[in-house]
Amino acid sequence: MHIIFSVLTLSILGLLFGIGLAYASKVFFVKTNPKVSEILNVLPGSNCGVCGFAGCEALAEALAEGKAPVETCVPGGHAVHEKVAAVLGVQANLKVKNVATLICNGGNRTPDKYNYKGKKDCVVANMFLGGQKACWFGCIGFGSCVKVCPFGAMKMDDNGLPAIDKNLCTACKKCIKICPKKILVLRPAKSHIWVACNSTDKGAVVMKVCGHGCIGCAKCVTACKFDAIKVTDNLAKIDYAKCTNCRMCVEVCPTKVIKMDY
Repeated sequence: MHIIFSVLTLSILGLLFGIGLAYASKVFFVKTNPKVSEILNVLPGSNCGVCGFAGCEALAEALAEGKAPVETCVPGGHAVHEKVAAVLGVQANLKVKNVATLICNGGNRTPDKYNYKGKKDCVVANMFLGGQKACWFGCIGFGSCVKVCPFGAMKMDDNGLPAIDKNLCTACKKCIKICPKKILVLRPAKSHIWVACNSTDKGAVVMKVCGHGCIGCAKCVTACKFDAIKVTDNLAKIDYAKCTNCRMCVEVCPTKVIKMDY
């Protein structure tokens, strides 16, 4: 008799709890925008956080609610922007593709000014007299930028410098943000030439501490027929709006610090 009573009690309680849960699911039901799942399907799914949201799902919700522009997903590029725009029924604006670019040409060819025995991390090493390299402006060489790249677009080369694969780079800026020397910048992908140096030291100092940087000789300025390069504070800088990729500056540079990616 006691067993039957217990079973009936549990059955009644189970029925009541079931009714309560069913009622609660109706009362507290949150309608989801069907466009969220559609947008989520076209996003890269890397959850890199570059967009400023906590992953692709959060971005999809913001896009569906009109709280973020369709071009918010930087890694996705214009192809993803167009797909998101199609889901939302709007027009995507074409953005200029940029790639991360290293403006240093020293690496392990630049001597150390002291024997660093700390953690192999650029941010940490920079706290000790600006790093171990003799050039104050140069790459420390411990690859902190490579470690944070979520797309495998960077690796350390034979010169101890981060090499960037422009086909994999999404211009997410994570490498730029972590670099303590600020020698990673964005460059328009259509501009194939850049000055791989950030030193404003005079030429004699550059030759002493590196030998592979810009010495401010201005030969590139003279060679350029399009007024696309200037020397300011002993450092050559390219105006990408004027540069035609003619390569004349590359040809005349005595330290081969002006690079091209083709």
